[in-house]
Amino acid sequence: MLVNWIIPNWPAPTAIKAVSTLRSGGVSQSPFFSFNLGNYVGDDPMSVAENRIRLNRGLELPSEPCWLNQVHGSSVIQAGRNLTNNIADASYTRDKGVVCAVLTADCLPILITDQSGSFVAVIHCGWRGLLSGIIQNTLRVLEGLDLLAWLGPAIGADNFKVRQDVRSAFVKKSQCFESGFKLLFRGCWGVNIYQIARTLLERQGISRIYGGDFCTYSEEDRFFSYRRDGKTGRMATIIWRE
Repeated sequence: MLVNWIIPNWPAPTAIKAVSTLRSGGVSQSPFFSFNLGNYVGDDPMSVAENRIRLNRGLELPSEPCWLNQVHGSSVIQAGRNLTNNIADASYTRDKGVVCAVLTADCLPILITDQSGSFVAVIHCGWRGLLSGIIQNTLRVLEGLDLLAWLGPAIGADNFKVRQDVRSAFVKKSQCFESGFKLLFRGCWGVNIYQIARTLLERQGISRIYGGDFCTYSEEDRFFSYRRDGKTGRMATIIWRE
């Protein structure tokens, strides 16, 4: 039984199942040690395949996760067993037994459902995706009442550093993003990706927002971090309707 996971602490309906994996519990060797689920980072394909088998068996998943070809964009797709185009950074489904998934190692995974559990969605959010509207595009295709969101493991504000041009791009869109940036030194800003995501979710009418208290960069024993290590593995955040 796989035990290396985080179960979201949110009041989702009991039929909604979700997990964020940790970096331990797999067979990958350094620098992907050990539960790497990303098949595009340079890891041994056989190790990734074994880790994905462990994920499926450990969680008793109803189907193979709908793995996306993530491009830091704003495209959303409907997950399904016969998916032909998986280039997207978010997926959703209203079907039972279909598993939505994203892979991260500093970017923010967001889970979405509603009070009745009529659908599930997962979003991969880097700063580019947030800026280009990945949250808005995902919510646009969903219909539900009393939506709720969970913010999974991402890089913390003290370690997410960007240049002035990134901050300017957000503030140009709305002054409400100013509080999500903290000047560290001239030309360098710290980004609170959780705060920016909360702002975007709230502007879309979601007030029930949970999670957002992790830091993949500083919690090295638990999480992969691209900004910390460069060449590294990926965690998965998955959700499905039982």
